[in-house]
Amino acid sequence: MNNTGRTGIVLVVLAAAFLALALKFAAPVGPSSAMSAQISLVETQFLDTATIRKSYAELIRTKADLSDFDCYACHEKGKPPVLRFDAHQIIVVPKEHEDVVMGHGSHNRNNNCFNCHDEQNLELLQTRDGRQVKLAESPALCGSCHGPTYRDWEAGAHGRTGGYWNRAAGPIKRQICVDCHNPHRPKIPPRKPAPGPHLLHPVADVPTEGFH
Repeated sequence: MNNTGRTGIVLVVLAAAFLALALKFAAPVGPSSAMSAQISLVETQFLDTATIRKSYAELIRTKADLSDFDCYACHEKGKPPVLRFDAHQIIVVPKEHEDVVMGHGSHNRNNNCFNCHDEQNLELLQTRDGRQVKLAESPALCGSCHGPTYRDWEAGAHGRTGGYWNRAAGPIKRQICVDCHNPHRPKIPPRKPAPGPHLLHPVADVPTEGFH
């Protein structure tokens, strides 16, 4: 048999071997297919990359309706609103703001609207040292009380930072405090944790006898 004949036989054998392998990989395997059928879909809430809430700054960016933030549609300019407290010195939230639940700080030590809002200009916030801050720049206000957390946020260790690691490739986007925390009640309520990784193959129980 000449070299041409041998080459042809080798090629036929290789083709048959690859075909057999392809059929083997394509054929369903009983236990594995049954296991994959049991894998439930992840709830959509765990796939959503949006933050817990939308801040005023985000509403501005998305060109949303800001009419609810027009304080002077109801309040009179140059005349600070009168705050009312009950017999236990707990602020009485007006009916017009009944969606606001005061819970910022313990023992009601921060239940005064003007600890954060500027009573002379309701469209601004005010820091502890009296600086005026725009609503869209609220982290400066948060940082005037929560210094260590603000430092961590600036460094990217607290909160969520997205975008590009390489700044030359594009900008980063740092979510501000109120994208996650409700400023009137900052504690984030408990949430259902995301599911853990699914074991595609069962793990055999390892006997523990003799191990100490």
